[in-house]
Amino acid sequence: MKFFDDLRNLDRNNIGGWPKSVKGFFVAIVIIVILILGWYFYVSGEQDTLTSGQQQEVKLKQEFETKQAKVVNLDALKAQLAQMNEMLSQMLRELPSKTEMPALLVNISQTAQAAGIETDLFQPKPEIPKEFYAIQPIALKMQGTYHQFGTFISGVASLPRVVILTMHDVSLKAAKSAGKDAPPTGGELMLEGTVQTYRYLGDEEAQGKPNKTAAKKGGQ
Repeated sequence: MKFFDDLRNLDRNNIGGWPKSVKGFFVAIVIIVILILGWYFYVSGEQDTLTSGQQQEVKLKQEFETKQAKVVNLDALKAQLAQMNEMLSQMLRELPSKTEMPALLVNISQTAQAAGIETDLFQPKPEIPKEFYAIQPIALKMQGTYHQFGTFISGVASLPRVVILTMHDVSLKAAKSAGKDAPPTGGELMLEGTVQTYRYLGDEEAQGKPNKTAAKKGGQ
């Protein structure tokens, strides 16, 4: 064919004299190479961006559906939260108040005596205030039988106010009779350590409102 004959007889030093068909062929090759390179360097990168954007779209749709579900249930969740706060407030108010605490400590001590427990130490320590309640640690050293301690715990649970006793660094072991090397007393147990009870903080205490003494000191 004439086209292939023209290709074989090309004069590389006289490009301007090449036949139009040959020139058009090489122009077409150049255009194809440019398109391929353009796709590789530009379109391929854009496809990666498109893929990343599609993945981001899926993620955003999932987040939207999750948030939409929360919005739909928002009123119900608010009502549930308000109900839980009300229940918490009621439970807190069942704890003893600041004015009731001294009498409560006396009642706990008397309950131990009524159960037949021998109290060697019952010493309330300084309170530890928290956000909406206060911790009252009590150092204890008591001696009694297993059944007497059970009666004591039952009696504390029967007090008019809700009393929560939690054990901290408490040991319960067989009690010894008089004398350092004396054998354990039959059935007697020695409870020693610190327990904690709790009281409700009033609104002024919870909000950190200064008392009159602190106000006078600040004014001096």
